[in-house]
Amino acid sequence: VQLQASGGGLVQAGGSLRLSCAASGRTSSNYGMGWFRQAPGKEREFVAAISRYGGSTYDKNFVKGRFTISRDNTKNMVYLQMNSLNPEDTAVYYCAADLHGGSSYRPQSYEYWGQGTLVTVSS
Repeated sequence: VQLQASGGGLVQAGGSLRLSCAASGRTSSNYGMGWFRQAPGKEREFVAAISRYGGSTYDKNFVKGRFTISRDNTKNMVYLQMNSLNPEDTAVYYCAADLHGGSSYRPQSYEYWGQGTLVTVSS
């Protein structure tokens, strides 16, 4: 399984970005997919996840309705729409695949990880 995250960049506070994650593999539609992020000097943290059936979970602290995860199985793509960004959202964002199809917040549930895409939010 190969995961390719893209869509990061520099955005002003209050702006939006849509991250994309391309998943390889004929059975990628069976994977649960997650987004995590890691800010400089901090541990990796859960952002959002979507199960193989489309059910989603979100971090309960900082997302606050600003982010939306979605998937397009016809294209083997997962997206993270991020709105109302603030400087605290600055981080490298990683997509990850759970071969069991779940939507866990636990990093250890994911067997494969992409390389990450940098999101920088300026104030």
